[in-house]
Amino acid sequence: MTKVFFVRHAEPNYNNHNDYLRELTPRGMADRKLVTAFLSDKQIDVVISSPFRRAVDTVADFAENNDLPIEINDAFRERKVDSCWIENFSEFTKRQWSDFSYKLSDGECLKEVQDRNISALKGVLEKYPGKNIVIGSHGTALSTVINYFDRSFGYDDFEKIKNVMPWIVEFIFDEDGKCIGINRYNPD
Repeated sequence: MTKVFFVRHAEPNYNNHNDYLRELTPRGMADRKLVTAFLSDKQIDVVISSPFRRAVDTVADFAENNDLPIEINDAFRERKVDSCWIENFSEFTKRQWSDFSYKLSDGECLKEVQDRNISALKGVLEKYPGKNIVIGSHGTALSTVINYFDRSFGYDDFEKIKNVMPWIVEFIFDEDGKCIGINRYNPD
């Protein structure tokens, strides 16, 4: 059995519009201790993260406390919305969830985000069978992973977790790589 704990990052500084460099707020930095505490008894073997700073910083406290290196995997990054900041993000998000192929001219559709994340996850499962793995992730990227294994997870579910940061979702896979369980945790 392989367990993968996707960790949605803690609260980011939304005033920083640079996706790669957006840091955690002081509250986010404090809340990553909740992630460390939650993972402390999970016998984690591997820590992987999106390259985005907020995701790395969220799992860094746990990794440092357990002498585990953080492997950066670009495929676990958040979706690219567009080259500019979107003011009406809720309307855009709702449209994407109703049409997984919808995207702006310089962005990604949810199907592309899902395909990229699932491909990366399959690679991780092949590389680390039988291990307990942490993946530093993002709200939309993680939601598309949940949707891949549970098609009932949609826009309304995404809306419920939109402001839940950090958030942890455990995926349990059998020896054939089949997902046999999904558990959601709010580590507060």
